Amino acid sequence: MPNAENIEMLASIKADIEGAGAMWVVDYRGLTVKQIQELRRAVRDADASMKVYKNTLMHLALEETESPNLDEVLAGPSAFVFTGEDPVASAKVLRDFAKANENLEIKGGMMDGEYLDKAKVEAVASLPSREELIAKLLGTISNPLVQIVRVLNGPMESFARVVKAIEDQKAA
Repeated sequence: MPNAENIEMLASIKADIEGAGAMWVVDYRGLTVKQIQELRRAVRDADASMKVYKNTLMHLALEETESPNLDEVLAGPSAFVFTGEDPVASAKVLRDFAKANENLEIKGGMMDGEYLDKAKVEAVASLPSREELIAKLLGTISNPLVQIVRVLNGPMESFARVVKAIEDQKAA
């Protein structure tokens, strides 16, 4: 029979899974306490949270929330990064931290109800951020409008130049 502590922990894990936009799994073996604190701070700045749970409890929580099976990455010490609204930001933090510290290994994760292996998590990390995508979208939308305004403004500018040239000619 499961003990009360594990039941509470399972409920906490399920809440984290259901409230996250994505979840990344990392192996943190070999990192110092200071490095782990830096990683947690960087993850928190990316609107995400990093937690360490037992793999067996995570497996049960994934089953109960009908999430994809992550048994392939649930081996050895694992930390779980639960993202906020922008999963790309936290994936970038993990990728950059793993480049600087070879002891951090990205194992995989899940996003939109699908399992992602290490390569796919790194592909997500290479995507532009939400702000960059919004800026590109606004630029794409506004560019035709700017061009139309320039075309419509052309005859008036030409007329103003002609009037100015006539004025300058008469003044001379």
